[in-house]
Amino acid sequence: MKKRLSYRDKLLELAYIYNVKEIQEYTKRRKNLTTGQIELILKKNKIIIPKEFKTNFIKENFVKPISRIKSNIENFKEEKIKDKNRFFRRVENYKYDTSRKVNHGINNLWRGFGNVGINFLNIIPKLGNAVGKFFGELFTDVFNSIYNQQIDQKSARKVITGFFIVIGVTTAVIAGLSTYKNFDFSKTKLEVKKTEEIVKKEIKKPDVKIKEKSTAPKTNIEKESKKPELKVKEKNVAEVILPDLNLKTETVIQLFKDVDYDLRKVRNEKLVKPIYFTQFPRDLDDLKSVRLKKETFIKIVLPLIVAENEKILDDRKKLITLSEKKYTSDLEKQWLRQKLLEYKVKKGNIEKLLLRMDMIPVSIALAQAAKESGWGTSRFALEGNAIFGQWTWDGQGIAPLNRDGDKNHKILKFPILRASVKAYKNNLNTHKSYLKFREKRKSLRDKNKDITGLALTNTLKNYAQTGSEYTKILNQIITQNRLTDFEPVRLVNSIKQVELKS
Repeated sequence: MKKRLSYRDKLLELAYIYNVKEIQEYTKRRKNLTTGQIELILKKNKIIIPKEFKTNFIKENFVKPISRIKSNIENFKEEKIKDKNRFFRRVENYKYDTSRKVNHGINNLWRGFGNVGINFLNIIPKLGNAVGKFFGELFTDVFNSIYNQQIDQKSARKVITGFFIVIGVTTAVIAGLSTYKNFDFSKTKLEVKKTEEIVKKEIKKPDVKIKEKSTAPKTNIEKESKKPELKVKEKNVAEVILPDLNLKTETVIQLFKDVDYDLRKVRNEKLVKPIYFTQFPRDLDDLKSVRLKKETFIKIVLPLIVAENEKILDDRKKLITLSEKKYTSDLEKQWLRQKLLEYKVKKGNIEKLLLRMDMIPVSIALAQAAKESGWGTSRFALEGNAIFGQWTWDGQGIAPLNRDGDKNHKILKFPILRASVKAYKNNLNTHKSYLKFREKRKSLRDKNKDITGLALTNTLKNYAQTGSEYTKILNQIITQNRLTDFEPVRLVNSIKQVELKS
């Protein structure tokens, strides 16, 4: 069998073929030359080294070892995958065995309870016979002793009279306490008029009817055209829902007076009534008083913002509770999947969802609503319920009149005002442009500080093209109109629900 020569041996053989004396002398002196030195001497003597020498050398010393390493890595990967599959099979088998054992244990426990119950029911007749026999003999002995004993009639009358007096007093006290507890002091008494008051006015106003379950006054204000009704029904939470009735500003202001909705009271008590308008009155801009116009705008928008914030905080509380649970139900998992989609969170990242699911300060929301809608008088606010001026390129919207020719954006329109508020809060909580806003809000929450508007306005430079100038305007609106007073405001819990129906 032919001996396999190394690359160095081949070079030496080549030197002997061409009779390179320098290499021969080195070998005679028993000096070991390196492969590189041999190559240099051959090149110096203008001897060409065949390519196959180098190819075999590279193949033997580099290609084959690398291929072996690759095959070893592949084998290692396959072993790991097999180990992983074995582990998962063991886990599945363990889960199956555990659930089977638990079910078997529960079934045995349930059967045990059933046997105990049956045995108890079997004992009841015997126990009843024993108790009945005992009390029968006891009463027989008592009545025999009473019959055989002489009783003083006056003493007997006193005892009987005292017994009935004690029973009567006890009954009266218990009845009084139960009546006191069941009495509802929160309900206001209304005087009922037998006849309806009909007030005719030259100004067109909607007819208002107030109805309650038992007694309620009825007031009709006749109008030449349509007659919407205001119905009051007792429920757990007070809500005033005003659909598209094209109400006039004068009617809205009068409605606020009727329900005692005053901003000074809201600032002091930190409570607002849940009055939800679906649109702004179209003649809001006709008010000559700027202060009254601003107050009317705040009264319309404030309950919508507070309601959405409370809904977000309720969801956040539920999310924290679920994140601390080891096991969740199917309904809880379905709710979690919906929230991950709503807040555009991928891969089920709960920490990212918790970062996004948080309130927007009321002062910022009011200031941006006032700035973007012109205090409820802009064309976008009146025609499309667009309070916050959000842009869209594919949805339904209203084209700006002064839009540049090379732009095709629109202002996103909404069916009702509350939908605009919800979309605005979802925008701040999900869009990448407001990541600094969310991180600053988390930082305040981690430090147990109040989440205020003035602390976060500087993070909203990307909301408008004017950048830092826009944030200065927001700070000015918040400060001048004392909007920070409304940040701790929450919804009132009362017993009425008011609806307007056309």
